[in-house]
Amino acid sequence: MIYLNRIADEMLSLKMEAFGGTLITGPKGCGKTTTAKRKAKSIIEFQDEDERENYLLIANTHPSDLLKGAKPRLFDEWQDAPKIWGAIRKDIDDSGEVGQYILTGSSSADVQTAHTGTLRISRMKMYPMSLYESGESNGEISLKALFDSPKTFDGCESDLSIDGIKYVICRGGWPGALKGRTDHARLAIAKDLFNQTCDTDISKIDGIKRNPVWARTILKSYARNLCTLADAKTILADVTATCDLSKQTYYDYISGFEKLMIIEDIEAWCPAIRSKTSIRSSKKRNFVDPSIGAAALGLSPEYFSSDYKTLGFLFESLCIRDLKIYTSANGGMISYYHDRYNLEADAVLHLEDGRYALIEFKLGQTEVEEGARHLCEIERLIIEHNENEKQNPLRLPDLKLIITGTKYGYLRPDGVYVIPIGCLKD
Repeated sequence: MIYLNRIADEMLSLKMEAFGGTLITGPKGCGKTTTAKRKAKSIIEFQDEDERENYLLIANTHPSDLLKGAKPRLFDEWQDAPKIWGAIRKDIDDSGEVGQYILTGSSSADVQTAHTGTLRISRMKMYPMSLYESGESNGEISLKALFDSPKTFDGCESDLSIDGIKYVICRGGWPGALKGRTDHARLAIAKDLFNQTCDTDISKIDGIKRNPVWARTILKSYARNLCTLADAKTILADVTATCDLSKQTYYDYISGFEKLMIIEDIEAWCPAIRSKTSIRSSKKRNFVDPSIGAAALGLSPEYFSSDYKTLGFLFESLCIRDLKIYTSANGGMISYYHDRYNLEADAVLHLEDGRYALIEFKLGQTEVEEGARHLCEIERLIIEHNENEKQNPLRLPDLKLIITGTKYGYLRPDGVYVIPIGCLKD
């Protein structure tokens, strides 16, 4: 199969120019090993059954012997031989060279090392594929170019239909899904990932045997509260309606899903434009990929013909995933804004240079007007704050965006950009 270029390729190249080693983290099945192999000149695969016993013997007795080979040298599933971490760290110290080692490993095992590897081995997070990487977005609009030169925007047109959106939500951004020969086969990958997470990985992460039924119930409840501000008490009550588990047990499962990088909640943005008590600061519930939510709920693309409300929450999750990927190479960060007056921005995209965008996600055209009104009101509050607090002004948003599931993109008279998710790229 032809390799589809990933935004992570650029990130890995930069890491290798700055550090002796790079550890690629990310959820199982997101393509870490395949991306790493593109950069490596030699590879040690601890999952290779023909060589595994020999590799582990060397790693446990004289791990530095495994470092001999063409550089960059890749250690895949390195957590199976944790002593290799210290050997790599020492070799980087001794040689002073950059770009020597790449490490990849499953997130389903929590590994403790004697040294953190700070300033020697840098960590890089990888996500599943965005719509642009998988070919569903035509990439007419670069997010970076929109920040840099917003006045050059001249509209766009998406090729991604609403039925296509339903399908990519359920399929997810898993590279393995693209290998399927039929649409039905491609949809099976996310379901299998969900099942393996609940049946096996949630117990492997720290060696504590856990109940697969409870794991499924918790993820299903999380999916029902996707992209909402439901608190732990609400989700726990939903779970305990059918499962007899304690509050501490619930938190242990949640911690495991976070370590597996299945759950990835969104933090609140709390600017000083309202009183502190009026701005909600709880986390917004989310998965690393919307397909996990669809699989947890047992939904197919056809289901959404009669439930656009659930589709809207999953669409928001899809958009957040893509925005994280598109800005990952530039240190982007996602938060949200919501106050008790129900003024909200579904997402606030922060760049490391201080620029930011206020964003709403609207599946259909009928919701665009309300979304634009929210974004403009937040901007107005910031202007009002700056007039009253001249010593501590807040930066005005550099962009106001509504990301949609519609066909056409355009600039509204109020300065809000309406852009289909099927047109975006990094």
